[in-house]
Amino acid sequence: MVWAENIAVVLIISLAFYITLPVKTTQTLYIPQGSIGSIISHLHKKGYDLSVIDRYLLQLMGQPQQGWIYIGKTNQINRIDFLHKLTSAKAVIHKVTLIPGETSEIFFENLAKKLKLDKAKLIHYYKTLSPYPEAGIYADTYYVPAGIREKHLIYFLVRESEKKYKHLSEKLYGNYDSKQWQKILTIASIIQKEAANTQEMPVISSVIYNRLHKGMRLQMDGTLNYGKYSHIKVTPERIRDDNSTFNTYKHKGLPASPIGAVSLDAVKAAVKPAQTKYLYFMKNANGTHDFSKTFHSHRKNIQKAKHTQ
Repeated sequence: MVWAENIAVVLIISLAFYITLPVKTTQTLYIPQGSIGSIISHLHKKGYDLSVIDRYLLQLMGQPQQGWIYIGKTNQINRIDFLHKLTSAKAVIHKVTLIPGETSEIFFENLAKKLKLDKAKLIHYYKTLSPYPEAGIYADTYYVPAGIREKHLIYFLVRESEKKYKHLSEKLYGNYDSKQWQKILTIASIIQKEAANTQEMPVISSVIYNRLHKGMRLQMDGTLNYGKYSHIKVTPERIRDDNSTFNTYKHKGLPASPIGAVSLDAVKAAVKPAQTKYLYFMKNANGTHDFSKTFHSHRKNIQKAKHTQ
């Protein structure tokens, strides 16, 4: 009897010691959906020193939260506190918005400031994970946990965008081909930059397709608002000096890749342009555009715009 009591005391002391052992962790942690056993196995593969004892302890404490959770501003925590966090912690969520037409260069700069991340790492992981040089992240609002690191953040944003693009493409074409979709994104990104509103988008799209069909240069300022030039006014000097494929005054056809993030309306307009014979458009005093079929009419619209300035 004494022997059994001694064994019990030893077990209690051992357990008390075990639950105070430190666990190394990140500030935020992703918990997949599944049983406690599969979650423990997942964390073990991620480098967490967890055992069958932790599995039993978790079963007593409750089911772990699914999704991103916030552990705290520390890289080390007592085992029992860590297990408690798994069952009770909620992530501190940040709201981030990618504005339609914005470039990844500007988006990552703002993202780095807001979430205290490394812009160079964000760009690196984007180039590694995104199938598109630009527009690989769909223009939308996202909710991300505090403390998420650069690689996980980019993986999440690109994955969610790919899901949306795949769904749209399969709905429109019956399949999803990234090469074909890049052309759609490129046209959509130009529409996004050029259109004054969503109503104009299908008409702007028709001008792009009409000019391409006739072998005309697009000659659109918006294509030069790529990368760091997102909010820079296009000047005659820029048109003269920029030799990239984004300079549609010099180069025929579409730019080599999209020039910015796109909205659903821009994608729809790129897929289904309005049926027009317009080849030109000019911004008017109302901030919208006057469209024309001939250069002669276009010149009149230019003169009208100059008189109203």
